[in-house]
Amino acid sequence: MDYKKEIQDLVDLILKEGASDLHLSVGRTPIIRVSGNLIPLVKKPILTDKDLQGFSDVFLSEDSKEILKREKDVDFSYNLIASRFRGNAYFRQGSLSIALRLIPKSIRTLAELNLPPILESFTRKQQGFFLVVGPIGQGKTTTLATLIEMINQTRTEHILTIEDPIEYQFESKKSIIDQREVRIDTPDFHNALIAMFREDIDVCMVGEMRDNMTISTAVTAAETGHLIFSTLHTNDASQTINRIIDSFPSNQQDQIRVQLAGSLSGIFSQRLIPRISGGLVPAYELLINNNAVSNLIREKRIHEIDTVIETSSQEGMVDLNRSLAELVRSGEITVESAYTNSLNPKTLERMI
Repeated sequence: MDYKKEIQDLVDLILKEGASDLHLSVGRTPIIRVSGNLIPLVKKPILTDKDLQGFSDVFLSEDSKEILKREKDVDFSYNLIASRFRGNAYFRQGSLSIALRLIPKSIRTLAELNLPPILESFTRKQQGFFLVVGPIGQGKTTTLATLIEMINQTRTEHILTIEDPIEYQFESKKSIIDQREVRIDTPDFHNALIAMFREDIDVCMVGEMRDNMTISTAVTAAETGHLIFSTLHTNDASQTINRIIDSFPSNQQDQIRVQLAGSLSGIFSQRLIPRISGGLVPAYELLINNNAVSNLIREKRIHEIDTVIETSSQEGMVDLNRSLAELVRSGEITVESAYTNSLNPKTLERMI
C-alpha cells in the first residue's frame, strides 16, 4: 500500500464528510468522527500491524519514533497542503494505534464559532490570566486560537505560544508571533515560560497547564504585566479554581489562592453539543473575576462562585444552564442533549 496516498484519500474523505477525527487501529477499518459520532469506513480494508507501521513512518519524525518506542505514546503534528492534524500514536495490547484531530487552516471568528462577543474584552487586557476549560475535544484550542488571532490583528504585541504539538499556525500581522513546540523548541512548558521573561513577551498562550510549576509560573507572569491564556481539562469555573489550588502542596495553597484571586481575569468553560440541524454548537459558562469572585477565592468560599455566575448576567457572566436553555428554546439542541450536558439538571429543569 502507498501509505502517503492512502492518508491523502482519508483526508479527502474527512474534509468531504466534515469529520473532526480519524482513528487508525489494528484489526479495525479506519473510523472517523462526524458531529460527535464514530463512523467506521466499512469500504476500507481492516488495518494490519504492517499498515500501522506504514502510517507511522509517514507521520512521525525519527525523534518522535524514538519517543514512541521509549514511552509507548507520542504527540505529533502532520501537515498537508490544505490540511493540518494533531495526532497521537500509542500502543494498545501491543499493537500500534493512531488518533488524528483535524486542525482547520483558517482561524475562525467568535461569530463563526457561535461564541459570545464579550470574549473579545479579554483580548484587550494588558495583563491577567484567562483560562478556556472543558472536557477533551470540546474546541478549547480553537477558541484560544481565535482570541490570539484577535490580538494579532488589532494590537502591536509580542505573542508567544507554547504547545505540544503546535496546532494552529499563525501569521504575524500587527503583532509578532513566535510559536514554540515542546521537545522541538523547548524541553517543556515550564522552561519555555521561564524563558519568556527574557524574551520581551507581552502575551503568551500556554497549550496546557500540566503541573503546578507551570501553573505557578503562569500566574506569576500574569501578576507581572503579561497577558496569559491557557487551558485545563475541567468542567466549570469553580472546579477549575479548586484544581489549580489543589495541585499545590498544602503549605503553598494559601499563596497561590491569593495570587489567583488577584491575577485571574476570567474562566470560559465550553462543550460542543450535536445540533438538531447537523453539526455542533457550543454551550458555555463564563466567569468574570470581579471583586466578589476575588474575595470568594481568597476566603476559601469557592463553592459559592456558581451562585455569583447565576446572578451576574448583567455583568456579562454566563451560566451553563442558561446557555443550554437558550439553545433548547431556539431549536438548536434537543432537551435530552441539554440534560446530558448540564452539571445541575434540577436547576435546568426550571429554566426549560
